[in-house]
Amino acid sequence: MKYQKVQKQLDEREKLRKFRELDDAFAQALRQLEDPDSDFDIPTGPPVRSLAALEADDQAERQKEQDLLFSQRLKALLKEYDLSEGGVSELIQTLLAYGLWEVDRMPAQSSSGH
Repeated sequence: MKYQKVQKQLDEREKLRKFRELDDAFAQALRQLEDPDSDFDIPTGPPVRSLAALEADDQAERQKEQDLLFSQRLKALLKEYDLSEGGVSELIQTLLAYGLWEVDRMPAQSSSGH
């Protein structure tokens, strides 16, 4: 039994020694970080992105999704009404040329539902 107590004390001392070594190493690393002249190369993760940059990325992703949905819906309508892309393009160019439709402005809805 006495041997077990001695062994247990040695284990505790070893743990304490290792903890002190770790603590010393950590303190040294902190000092190196705080030293502006230190050439200590610390690996870091990717650069932190600003909230504005993240929001811009989200907005770009939403715009991409809207463009894809618009394209799918337009193709479905062209198919449903048996129209060609060229014919629709020609119609839009004609409306723009006569000032009946402005670029980046939603055309007026007719009261007939179409």
